[in-house]
Amino acid sequence: MTGWSTKIIAMTDALGNLVRFTLIPGQHYDTVGVAPLLEPADFKALLADKAFDAHWIVDALHAQGACVVIPQRKNRLDRRTFDAVLFKARHLIENFFCKLKEFKRIAMRSEKTDKSFAAMIYLTAAIINSR
Repeated sequence: MTGWSTKIIAMTDALGNLVRFTLIPGQHYDTVGVAPLLEPADFKALLADKAFDAHWIVDALHAQGACVVIPQRKNRLDRRTFDAVLFKARHLIENFFCKLKEFKRIAMRSEKTDKSFAAMIYLTAAIINSR
């Protein structure tokens, strides 16, 4: 990847365990890494923050029959209903990232290549799941 930083776009299950993730360059917008995560999967809802409020993401989720729990941006013209109670469960993904960043090699991005960084994320997620 080019640039000075790397973003991790991750999908977790209802318990906050890592399901899959993708790495994108830090200077790219977050929605760039969402398409590989939305490949047909067995999930009933997707909880995400406002950064993922894009028409193509919402349409892809509706096509899969999944519930969209993404707060809308202020400038969105076509408003949709939003389940604020279900959105509160999004803290599980935030907790996962906090646990992930407890490991210095992840927080400091010590790995030189994307392949080794991805392997370290998988290893760290396995350690987190075993706790």
